Amino acid sequence: MLSMLTRAIEARDPYTRGHSSRVTDLAEAVARRLDIGKLAVSDEVLCKEGRLDDDELAQIREHPKIGAKLLLRVTAFREAIPYVLYHHERWDGTGYPSGKRGEEIPVEARVLAIADAFDAMTSDRPYRSALSREEALAEVERCAGTQFDPKIARVFLEVFGHDTAEDVRAAAAS
Repeated sequence: MLSMLTRAIEARDPYTRGHSSRVTDLAEAVARRLDIGKLAVSDEVLCKEGRLDDDELAQIREHPKIGAKLLLRVTAFREAIPYVLYHHERWDGTGYPSGKRGEEIPVEARVLAIADAFDAMTSDRPYRSALSREEALAEVERCAGTQFDPKIARVFLEVFGHDTAEDVRAAAAS
């Protein structure tokens, strides 16, 4: 998906040729390592079928900090540290680990927040079944302006709210 959007952008703006590809490569690398901090979360917590208690929730909320610390050790990924660290911050300031709000949150972390939440919603978890694509899109729309940056949520919905991959390609080309 990122590659398709990159080609569409670079076709329209030759001055950014290469930039979008490099950003795509970085975003894909970050996405693959986004939950690296969960390596430090116990299996009992990660696989728990019921509601998390306060101590378990605190353990989960440490994963962005742990992930950032792990990435600090790899020079090639240092640029991605803020994106991993802040991907659970919320537009309204009630997220974690720092309580950043609005544009205090790096834009890349705001994009990853939506992608991470959407994937989590549409994946089976020990404590619940996956939501349908339509239900997850409705949740992104509902949370725009509170959990998610409203502008990024709107773009996400415009791109991923289409019924087919062909529709998404057409939207990217326009």
